[in-house]
Amino acid sequence: MRVWLSRSRSVSPTGANRDRGIDMNLVRSILVAAGICYLLAATAWVLNAGVMRDEGRIELLNVACDPTRELWHDLNDLFISRYEAEKGAKISIRQSHGGSASQARAVIDGLDADVVTLALWSDTDAVRKVGLIDAGWEDRLPNRSLPYVSTIVFVVRKGNPKDIHDWRDLVRPGVSVITPNPKTSGNGKWSFLAAWGSVTTRGGSEADAAAYVAAVYNQVPILDAAARGATMTFAQKRIGDVHLTWENEAYLEVQEANGELEIVYPPVSVLAEPHVAVVSANARRKGTTGAAEAYLKFLYTEEAQEVIARHYHRPSSEAVWKRHSARFPALTLFRVTSLAPGGWEEAQKRFFAEGGVFDQVMNTGRRS
Repeated sequence: MRVWLSRSRSVSPTGANRDRGIDMNLVRSILVAAGICYLLAATAWVLNAGVMRDEGRIELLNVACDPTRELWHDLNDLFISRYEAEKGAKISIRQSHGGSASQARAVIDGLDADVVTLALWSDTDAVRKVGLIDAGWEDRLPNRSLPYVSTIVFVVRKGNPKDIHDWRDLVRPGVSVITPNPKTSGNGKWSFLAAWGSVTTRGGSEADAAAYVAAVYNQVPILDAAARGATMTFAQKRIGDVHLTWENEAYLEVQEANGELEIVYPPVSVLAEPHVAVVSANARRKGTTGAAEAYLKFLYTEEAQEVIARHYHRPSSEAVWKRHSARFPALTLFRVTSLAPGGWEEAQKRFFAEGGVFDQVMNTGRRS
């Protein structure tokens, strides 16, 4: 510092001006660099916000379970119109569909979902466990983040030639059962639990249930990876006598079969609960949190609940349910906690983890 002060006092006027000029150039360079950094940061923020500047559009990715394609098609159209009218911003929604467990794994491995609408609490919570969904996600939306529920029913051939009415009928000689793989499919897990609970909730022991589900899977010729694949196997390839599937999928399957298929409601079945959640880490990084939250909250509006009911999902709105209850025949529905008091944490570990009940059934009870 002493050298600089000494020099500044001894230089000529010309030299002083030159020194001051150097200082101003340095200031201008700093300002230019700061401006460039600001522009780069702003550009990155815009890109990460998921706003495509050439279109001025926000884009969401909904990673969903397999048999909800038609439902989301209609819901997305309604939400896009409402969002653009209310917010004055364009929005688009992309869909990814597949087996619920496979979809959860894809998100964990990097599929850039803004929301997940999977078949099982355990699949959604698996995404939470790796830090992509905030803790307490189940309580962030009404009805435990369940805009609708469903169940597992039977689809049979026209005239029900194998006379299938209850779960015990599935294990009669000569009955071929189609159901997807519980390792990859939410439909598969719910069907397994429905079969198990059809025994234990009606007085049977767990040993009885284990023997029964072993007999059921002994009569399953193909384990498709997801619900829609099982539908194609049964309805299009005409394999099997009875298809265990979601209630909504059963109606779609029958509607498209031109009278060749029928729905049978067993006396009891499982209450299937497909939760929804914002993938908060992705949404924050992309700047889509507000839009993603609005999207899921929209599902609880009367307009959305009407669409849900028309697609044969059981709506959470009591008023909408009353208007559409005739679409849903009565049956006794039991919860997962009836089979596993610890809920899905216990059910997943006990029934579907490596070496769990399903693996034991497949190793000991099914034909090679």
